[in-house]
Amino acid sequence: MTFELYCVVWTLVLAIVQILLASITRIAQYGTKWNMGARDGETPPLNPLTGRLLRAQANLFETMPIFIVAVLVATIAGRTGNLTYWGSLLYLAARVIYVPLYAMGVPVVRTVVWTVSLIGIAMCVRAVLL
Repeated sequence: MTFELYCVVWTLVLAIVQILLASITRIAQYGTKWNMGARDGETPPLNPLTGRLLRAQANLFETMPIFIVAVLVATIAGRTGNLTYWGSLLYLAARVIYVPLYAMGVPVVRTVVWTVSLIGIAMCVRAVLL
């Protein structure tokens, strides 16, 4: 298995971790009864941490399919190399760093880290198009 595919697998692990973090904090806020119920009706607004964790999760889910497809296409086409290696590493590392930055509400640095993750995707796409 290529390094790039390992990065895809670790991105999937990150997605599971983000789902769990958001779920745990939401259950802590609303309680187990809410979690096991039908969740009908209005719920109070999320506390800031839970809201940020859910938004970070949604943000990952927006870019993750693009990253996975780029890596899969590069792998199938035999176009893996330095660009996809470093692009995959940049994407994964930036996404890991992004979670605590978003959870803590760090504004500007979080956006820079997000941009680095996009650069990682662009590197993988470029490798396919060269």
